[in-house]
Amino acid sequence: MSDQRYKLHPISAVINFVKGLKELILPFVVLFFANGFNLKENSGQNDFWLSLIPVGIFLLITIGLLISGIIKWWTYEYWFEEGELRVEYGLFVKKKRYIPFDRIQSFNYKEGIFHRVFGLVQVMVETASSTSGEAEVILTAISKEAANRIEIVTRKQKEEIRHADLQDSPLIVEEIAEPLSRVIHKMTTKELIILATTSSSMGVVIAGTAAVLSQFAEFIPFERIFEELSAFIKFGFVIVALSIMAGLFITWLAAVVVTFINYYDFTVWEENDRLIITRGLLEKKRVTIPLNRIQAVKIVENPLRQLFGFATVAVESASGGFGGDDKKITLFPLIRKKELLSPLEELFPRFNWEPSFTKPPKKAKPFFYRIDFIWLAPVILASSYWLFPYGLLSFLVIIPAVLIGLWQYKTTGFAINEQQLTIVYRVFSRVTFHVEKKRIQALESRQSYFQKRREIATVQVRVMSGMTGASAKAANLENENIEEIMKWFEKSNPTIE
Repeated sequence: MSDQRYKLHPISAVINFVKGLKELILPFVVLFFANGFNLKENSGQNDFWLSLIPVGIFLLITIGLLISGIIKWWTYEYWFEEGELRVEYGLFVKKKRYIPFDRIQSFNYKEGIFHRVFGLVQVMVETASSTSGEAEVILTAISKEAANRIEIVTRKQKEEIRHADLQDSPLIVEEIAEPLSRVIHKMTTKELIILATTSSSMGVVIAGTAAVLSQFAEFIPFERIFEELSAFIKFGFVIVALSIMAGLFITWLAAVVVTFINYYDFTVWEENDRLIITRGLLEKKRVTIPLNRIQAVKIVENPLRQLFGFATVAVESASGGFGGDDKKITLFPLIRKKELLSPLEELFPRFNWEPSFTKPPKKAKPFFYRIDFIWLAPVILASSYWLFPYGLLSFLVIIPAVLIGLWQYKTTGFAINEQQLTIVYRVFSRVTFHVEKKRIQALESRQSYFQKRREIATVQVRVMSGMTGASAKAANLENENIEEIMKWFEKSNPTIE
């Protein structure tokens, strides 16, 4: 195998610098607003120079980040040798990482603004041990041809290892044929709009706006704004209502734009026992998930989407997702429930997607809302005493607490067959958790003193997903049901891989 060494594109120095700079935005804002705007004309010369110290520190750190980015690009090399992908970088301290090709599970890709301008891509190499959301190796910026070369060489080497006893041929990259693929799901513009409207994007936009305004609080003339607002309210209820509606419309529009940018051209396809998901307008992302690393499938329906027959499907995987803050893997961000079974049955034919659920007994019904009274009682009593008589209205909170508890009771259930456990539950959103027996890392039952008196208990299942794993639980089931689940799990399973 050739041991020719390859370099990253020079733009990787800029990308590393910008990435480091992004992490300094919050500290910079704190320093800038705490010190930068406190420069008074009448302050002494010593005070003036002292106030510039934080700004100077930030400038030094910025220059250090730029130099660090250049050094990493200058020293970073990768090559193929002795059945491994090898990486080496560092000026004073050399860092090396050698990854055998047979350990590489998948390659994930990102194309940010800088990448797209120069026709580049960021490659994240996932291995069997990449469970924390961090890739084993990140090639910050290389050409698409170089990325294809890495994937082709890896695939060829895996084939040679697999068929080592049948063939003894040299590595010929040109002979590798492109794998066949089929599209499983592609989001439409209409679905993107519904996704934005029924998601938490509007809350994120409002919270983000509030956070930005809070940084400029001392420069905003709130008293004058309050006077103008008071005068505006005098125009009448209709004008105020129209203004509120206009504000909500602008917020909704901003949420749609954010969702459209993040999920633009969201496509899922299957290729050689792998799922490939691509999305993004400004930053294109591609994640590859080997089907054998998927631990569980989770169907989530928030109340609004459930009302209109939509759901979100996510997979719990031993892979790291898109990395960074986007580690969870969403298979279908929004899909009609009546259209859900067909693609899921194609991808996971061994699952039963419409099981018959066993529900908690009627005697367990109070256990779904009585826990709320523990923290509601002191809040209600304090409000009633200190805010009397209006504080007495806090007793009305008991009604939605009981209703939510009853809603959770009606939702909760479980189903088991030979090789599959399905648990359905809700906090607010309805979650249906499908998992095969061989993927379960732990299964436990819990029973409090009060549950023991009523002969009920809670069961919780945990699978591998990231550093902490993923779990689902069915609360307040009959003791007999809990024993049935535990015996099912303890029973030997000859199909476990």
